[in-house]
Amino acid sequence: MFQNIGEMLALLWRTLQALPLTWRHRHKVYDQLFEIGNASLLMACILSLFIGGVIALQTGPLLAERGLSGYIGGIVGNAICKELAPVMMSILIAGRIGSAMAAEIGSMRVYQEIDALRTMNINPVHYLVLPRLVAISCALPILVVFSIMVGWMGGALVAVYNNQIGISFQAYFSNLRELVDLGKVVNGLFKSFIFAVVIGVVSCHQGLQTIGGPRGIGRSVTKAVVNSIVLILILDYFVTRFLMYLD
Repeated sequence: MFQNIGEMLALLWRTLQALPLTWRHRHKVYDQLFEIGNASLLMACILSLFIGGVIALQTGPLLAERGLSGYIGGIVGNAICKELAPVMMSILIAGRIGSAMAAEIGSMRVYQEIDALRTMNINPVHYLVLPRLVAISCALPILVVFSIMVGWMGGALVAVYNNQIGISFQAYFSNLRELVDLGKVVNGLFKSFIFAVVIGVVSCHQGLQTIGGPRGIGRSVTKAVVNSIVLILILDYFVTRFLMYLD
């Protein structure tokens, strides 16, 4: 475990050193941005819509019983922007994009394409890892912004059209504006950026460490997804504590 952590930190450091070369590989960054962002947008919106709806469905009747149904907007807004949107979108991207990164780089490792890059004096970290890490670090926070807005709307639809809650759109969004400020949204975006770096580094590292043919590729993909999700949930606690300390 400690060896893997050290190797991932070393990979991250080499990638950060190569950041000035991003413009040279901009076309690969654009391709990865499209794959991570645009191709995942519909799935992210559907997931967020129902997450917001479920939060409102679970908390709305309890608040209404106590005469506090007007606070549902703030509860849904805070839960989505500070916690659920960054975590759920990160898990979604880890499963959809992290697995693809590990499989693609792992296939290149197994079939000796990475050795061919080294033979042509092309650094695999610059050519393969850098564009993917830059792209996922930019795309995931943008996806989280869409997720937050759609999740708020999902909560509003349930709050307005559920007879047990029965508040207006105006009351919902008025309470949301009162209890959710820009700082809370920024907290969620900061979390998503940290999680994006984790997904990119873990997935690329597992791909570069792949051995053993097709079966090895499958193991690398599984490890990339599982390790990314575990690290996301662990770091979520510590990042949340850090942000609460700053508040």
